[in-house]
Amino acid sequence: MSRIYHGSVEVVKNPEIRQPNRSLDYGHGFYATTSYEQAKKLTERRMRDKGVTVGYVNVYELDDEAVNCMKSLIFETPTEEWVVFVMKNRTKRGFTHDYDIVYGPVANDSVYTQFTLYEGGIISIQTLIQELKTYKLVDQYLFHTERSLHAITFIESKEIRL
Repeated sequence: MSRIYHGSVEVVKNPEIRQPNRSLDYGHGFYATTSYEQAKKLTERRMRDKGVTVGYVNVYELDDEAVNCMKSLIFETPTEEWVVFVMKNRTKRGFTHDYDIVYGPVANDSVYTQFTLYEGGIISIQTLIQELKTYKLVDQYLFHTERSLHAITFIESKEIRL
């Protein structure tokens, strides 16, 4: 069992698979991270975007055994396969996959600048991966199917104020 975190402007006791209004790294679903600080930063950004002063870092317990029993795609570090997967999710209209859970690095906004250079043919995939290795990348889990949500259990919410 391990702890994971989800930043939100709401308490999320019962995570749901949601269709986002924009393209995300690993597709639609419920995202979480092993980094409390990353979840807190995301909470603060969402609070500013929504004009609210209170948000929450939701804490869950992840059942590692359950994850091992599901169809998972794991990226420990940025690789060519990871870049291709993220690019498909972010740019290929209608792309979807059949993994229950995807785990790997976050391609956040500063990292995505490098992706844009790659997409524009300015840098090669090898250069992109080398560049990404200079960043301190945090991780993320995508729970992509209803079945995958059974691997997490809500523990508590920590209130965040701006």
